[in-house]
Amino acid sequence: QVHLVESGGGIVQSGGTLRLSCKVWGSGIDIYKMAWYRQSPGELYELVASIDPSGRPNYIDDVKDRFIISRDNYKSTIYLHMNSLKLDDMATYFCNTPDASWAWGRGTRVIVSS
Repeated sequence: QVHLVESGGGIVQSGGTLRLSCKVWGSGIDIYKMAWYRQSPGELYELVASIDPSGRPNYIDDVKDRFIISRDNYKSTIYLHMNSLKLDDMATYFCNTPDASWAWGRGTRVIVSS
């Protein structure tokens, strides 16, 4: 059974930086496209960034040039380095893959203060 464990969230001032981590337990990740999603209360999951097995990233327009997604296949871990955080980035962040039916983890909450 695969478990996803996100960490690194917290409270940060607008304009600040956070680095999120997602450790995948129970599976390697080298063959999977991996992605970060976020969810605000009452909203659906929103895809934020993805990275394919070759390391090629893709971002939604809102975070392009501010966020960087990366992966370490040896550690079965992906990262999201978030710069210039805005109030609109405030959400719970989750990782997952669109290539398999893994259960969602608990996420890690990002709070941006003005």
